[in-house]
Amino acid sequence: QVQLVESGGGLVQAGESLRLSCAASGRTFSRYNMAWFRQAPGKEREFVSRITWNGGTTDYADSVKGRFTISRDNTKNTVYLQMNSLKPEDTAVYYCAVRGWGVAPSGYGDWGQGTQDTVSS
Repeated sequence: QVQLVESGGGLVQAGESLRLSCAASGRTFSRYNMAWFRQAPGKEREFVSRITWNGGTTDYADSVKGRFTISRDNTKNTVYLQMNSLKPEDTAVYYCAVRGWGVAPSGYGDWGQGTQDTVSS
C-alpha cells in the first residue's frame, strides 16, 4: 500500500493558477503510474490526468487539456498538477491515485485524502 498526501489547494479567481502536489510514502513510488481525479459536489469522481512511472507518457481529460500539466519528481516521491487558466467549473476536491492506470477510479488501488480547489468567477 502507498500512502498519499495532497496539498496546494485553495481559493482562487477565474483565470488564476494553482499547483497541486501529491507526496507518496514508500521506496517503490517510482515504479507506479499516477493519476489525478476530481469530484465536484453532487457529481461522480472524474479523471483529470495521468502519468506513467517514468514520466514518459501523460494523458489529460478533454476539459483540462491545454490548461493543466502533470509532472513527477521520483527523487522527491511527488507528483504535481499545474493548473492554469482556472475556471469555476474546475471547482472540486482533487485526489491523487496510484497503483493503476486507465481513466476509471475503480482502476486505482490507493488514494489520498483530497484537497479542495475553489475557483470563483
